[in-house]
Parts: sequence; structure tokens; C-alpha cells
Amino acid sequence: MTQNQIDAATQSTFNKIYEETDYLEINTGGKTIHAKRIPGKWRTVKWLTGSVWLLFFLGPYLRWGDRQAVLFDIPNRQFHVFGATVLPQDFWMLSLVLLFLAILLAVATALAGRVYCGFFCFQTVWTDLFTWLEERLEGPPQKRRQLEQAPWDFGKLRIKVVKHLIWIAIGLLTGISFAAWFTDAYQLWGDLFTFNAHPAAWATIVLFTTGTYFLAGFMREQACFWLCPYARIQSAMVDKHTLIPAYDARRGEPRGKLKKGDGKSRLGDCIDCKQCVAVCPTGVDIRYGLQEGCIMCALCIDACDQIMDKIHRPRGLIRYASFDELEGGAVLPLYKRARVWVYGAIMLLAALGIGFGLSGLDAIELAVIHERQPLFVLESDGSIQNKYTLKILNKTMKDLPVTVEVNGPAGAVLHGSHKPFTIPRSKTTPITLFVRVPRKNLLTESTPIRFRVVSLDDPDLSAVRTSVFLGPK
Repeated sequence: MTQNQIDAATQSTFNKIYEETDYLEINTGGKTIHAKRIPGKWRTVKWLTGSVWLLFFLGPYLRWGDRQAVLFDIPNRQFHVFGATVLPQDFWMLSLVLLFLAILLAVATALAGRVYCGFFCFQTVWTDLFTWLEERLEGPPQKRRQLEQAPWDFGKLRIKVVKHLIWIAIGLLTGISFAAWFTDAYQLWGDLFTFNAHPAAWATIVLFTTGTYFLAGFMREQACFWLCPYARIQSAMVDKHTLIPAYDARRGEPRGKLKKGDGKSRLGDCIDCKQCVAVCPTGVDIRYGLQEGCIMCALCIDACDQIMDKIHRPRGLIRYASFDELEGGAVLPLYKRARVWVYGAIMLLAALGIGFGLSGLDAIELAVIHERQPLFVLESDGSIQNKYTLKILNKTMKDLPVTVEVNGPAGAVLHGSHKPFTIPRSKTTPITLFVRVPRKNLLTESTPIRFRVVSLDDPDLSAVRTSVFLGPK
């Protein structure tokens, strides 16, 4: 066949497809999709990327000194990330972190489509694990369908009970692991076994156990269809330059069954085996183009490549390709894509802001609160006294002996903290002190005054905060 004949046949095939009203029928939950599992390059990649979530389970048990390495201590309003402690006033960095991750997601989508959905999303990974266990217990797809339709007996009941108990156990471990990021993990296990855990911990564990069990065990692809907003906005992020798992219709059409001994078939390379549909976890047919249900996990590429190997035809009938490539046009180089440059610039600025914020975190944090009632007191010797409350946060892993120094109006004398004292590790220590200044030294009713808390063990560990000293007009 000439190229014109191939193009004409391809166009004719697609015209027929689009005339059919049910070619993009979406499973709305009326049946369970039992996807076929086959080995391949992209299946291996999925397992490797999914293993990143092991950090979710193991992360809370890492230690940094004598505390948890990463701890989101909400009751005490402190986030510990290894050696850094982030306080509420540092939460602007959280905005930059969220901005960085959001733009990273946009960049990944612009470059490779829904690569997050296919390889990293917790719903995808947990569903993949649940269905893997289901196959180990119930067998391949055909046997699972037969088991669904079979009458209830002891054998079916035993298999179903074991499967659901394992699912619940995974959900329970997920809930406990999530709660462990917000409290000491080892203490949490002890509290759970002695039933002394905080009600918030119990509520979190029950919520995550139930959510994991139903989302990964029952809803599966329906969560991607109906609950996830990302499926709705992907069309705004994917353009004709984006690499996505795609079917090469110019090469595959017109499709048809392969006949033995027919070495000069006028059909395309697609033999309509439907293996790409059989392995799809959402049940879509990649041959009909980009669809809402496609999470771009690339498992259809593995399936198609295996069939191409068997019929001795080149791989790549389904492959990562852009619409430009599929349409025979020139592929736009990455450095010419303005969107990528804009996204990259935003990510760089967010990363620089995060780095700047982390570099400015001090080992000791100091807050100074001036007493408002009364603003000042006139002493019997004629001096003016102001009262202050200092809140000192020790972010280090050890108790620190410290002293307080004051620098302000001439003749300022500090009362209430003339001796060194110890501030406990990872805690905020409030102290009350008084500053007296001879009235003759006050030239205005408001004079700047600076407090400095310094460690006696290491003078480099210090914190400075400026307040005001108030007096009469």
C-alpha cells in the first residue's frame, strides 16, 4: 500500500470509531476491572517508583539525637526536620514548599503527562498493591471473575475473608504510619497497645484505615474518575509537545486479526488483540487517543511490545510520543518550550526562598512581650521600671545554660534574671524580668531596647530581639 492509501484507511477507521456512540464507554462502577498483570520495563518502573512510599512507613522511626528525625508537633506548634525546628512564624516557608511541589507537578505533566498519577500517586500505588494481593489469593483475571460469579461456599468465604483482613491490616498500618508523623512513633505504639493513645490519634487511624480500605480495595479507578480533580485539569497542562503513552494510528491502522501465513497483509501492525486494554488498570482503550481515564502508567506499552515481539514486528506501536511526532511533524526541543522555562523559574525562586529561610533558622528563638498594664512604673528612687516577658525556645538537642543581657537607655539595669539559668531542650521557657532606667536618661517616652540571650557553653548560640522602653512624657 502507498502512504496515501494508508492515511486514507487510517482516516476511514477513525471516522468509523467516532460514529460509534459507545466507543468511550466509561465504567461507572457497575463492574470490577480485573487488570491483567504482565512483567515488563514499565511494570518494573512502577514498582521502583511506588517503593518511594516506603519512606512514609519507615520515616517516623528515624531518630535525630534522642528525638524523632521528622516530627510535626502540632500541639507544641513546632515542626522538627532533622536538625532544624520550624516555628509558626516560619510557616511562610511552607507556602514556598507547596508552591514548589505544585509547579513540579505542572512541569512533570507538561513534559510527560500524568506521570505522577501513573507512577507516584498514593491511590495508584495502594490500589496496585491491593490488586497484586488479590491476584496472589484469587488467581488471574479470569479466575477472579469466575470467583465473583460462583456461589458462596467455604472455599470462597475463606479466600475473601483472608483478602479483606490483609487489606484492613494494610489500611491500619497506613493510619498508624500517618499518625506517627505527628507524635513520637515508638510512644504511639506503646499508647496504642495500652489503649492510652489520644482520641485524635484514634480518630486519625480509624479514618485512614477506612479510607485506604475502601478507596484502594473497592473504588480503585473510580477514585481517579470521580474524586480526583487532577484528571479534570490535565487537558490544560498537556499540549501537543507533551510525551504521553500513545497509539501510532498511522502504523497500526487499519487493524485486524493476524492470519497465519499471510506475509503480505494490507492491514496495519495492530492485530486487535486488546492486550493493551486487558492490562489497563482503568479499563480504557489507548487506541482511541487521550482519555480522562488514562493515568499514563505505560503498562499498555509493555503489553503491546510483547505482542510485537511475538509477531516479529518492531516495538513502539504504543509508545511515549507527542502529538507532534504522531502527526509526522517536527518535535519541539525542550529548550524552546516557554512553559517549561516559566515553570522552572518559579521553582528556582521557591527553592531559593526555602534555602534562605532554612539558613536563617537560629538554634535559639527569642520573643519579647512588653507588659501593657501598666506600661511603666515610677519607683521611689525616681527611676522608671518596665516589665517584660521573654519566651525563649531552645531548638537544640540538649539543655542550655544561658544568661540575659540588655542594651538600651543609659543606666539600664536588669532585675529578675541576674543569674544564669537553664532552658530545656526543644521547649519554650518563659521568664519575667524588669528593667529600670534613671528618669533623667529618658529623652523620649519611647526608647529602643535590645535583649540578648546567649549560651554560656557556646557564645555563638544566641538570640537578639528589640523592644521598646516606655516612660512618661
